[in-house]
Amino acid sequence: MTTDRVHRRPPFDPELEAVLDAVGEQLPSTLTPEMIPVMREADVTAPIDEVLSGRSVTHRELTLPGYQGGDLVASVFARTDHTTAGPGIFHTHGGGMIIGDRFTGIEVMLDWVERFDAVCVSLEYRLAPEFPDPYPVEDCYAGLVWTADHADELGIDPKQLLIAGGSAGGGLAAGVALLARDRQGPNLFAQCLIYPMIDDRNETISSHQIDGEGVWDRTSNFTGWDALLGSRRGTDDVSIYAAPARATDLSGLPPAYIDVGTAEVFRDEDVAYASQIWNDGGVAELHVWPGGFHGFDMMAPHTALSQAMVAARTAWLARILGV
Repeated sequence: MTTDRVHRRPPFDPELEAVLDAVGEQLPSTLTPEMIPVMREADVTAPIDEVLSGRSVTHRELTLPGYQGGDLVASVFARTDHTTAGPGIFHTHGGGMIIGDRFTGIEVMLDWVERFDAVCVSLEYRLAPEFPDPYPVEDCYAGLVWTADHADELGIDPKQLLIAGGSAGGGLAAGVALLARDRQGPNLFAQCLIYPMIDDRNETISSHQIDGEGVWDRTSNFTGWDALLGSRRGTDDVSIYAAPARATDLSGLPPAYIDVGTAEVFRDEDVAYASQIWNDGGVAELHVWPGGFHGFDMMAPHTALSQAMVAARTAWLARILGV
C-alpha cells in the first residue's frame, strides 16, 4: 500500500458535500492556535433564546463548584410541565477543548428533554489553553457529582442519570465515565459519546486522511490537544481521563452509544474505543455514518444522513429507557 493510498479519504456524502463551502465560511477546516481568540468571538452557536423559541422548555442558570473550588455556570433545562423525577442528562459541550460553550450542541439534548421529560444540566467547564488538563475533565466530573447530589431538587431519577457530549464533549464524557468508575462516583445509567475526541496521538489512518478539508482536520486536532496537554501530548505522560483512547481496560463502564462519520479525523479512534469496550465485556452501540464529516448533524441538520443519525441516537435512548 502506498502512502498516497493510505491518505485517500472516503468520499463525502453528496448532500453533505454540497454544504461544506458554506460551513467553511464559519468554521475553517484548519484551526491553528492563533485562531482560537477569533473563533471564540465568532457567532457559531445560536443564542439560547432563539434555540428555545417554540419549545416547551424552561431554562435557568446556576453556579456550582468546579475543580479546586472554581465557580462554574451551568444551565438547567426541563419541560414546562415537569413534575415527576425523570431521566437526567449531564451534558458536556464540544469545541475541541478550546472553544464553544454550554449551548453548543444543545439541540439534541433539548429534543430529549421534550420527548423523554428529562432534565438536562449543561456545564460551562473551563477551556484550554488557559485551563489545561486536568481542568476540563475535572470540572466536568465535579459537575456530574453536583448533579447526582442534587438529583432530587433537579427532578432527576438518580437511577436514570446519563452523560452525553459531542466531539471534545464526547471525549470529556468518556473521561468522566472512567473517573466515576475508578473513584466509585455517581452511578451512570449510560454514556452517549457523539463523535468523541479521545486520542491525543493523532496517528490513526483517519487522522491522516482528513487534512486541509472537511471539518476539524488533522491540524485542528493538534491545536486542540496541544492546548490541553502542552508538551505532554503524544508522550506516556497522558492520563486515560484526558485521552480515554489511552485506557487499556474499559470494563465496568455504563452502556455506551458511539457514533461517528467515515470522513472525519475521529473515525478510527472511536471505532477502536467501541471495540475495546466489547473486548472487555461491556456494552456499546456503534454507528458509523458513510460520508459524514465531523459534526455534520449540527451543521447540516436538514440532510437525510443527519436526520438518520439523530433518529438513531434518540431510538437508542428510548430503547434503554424502555419507553
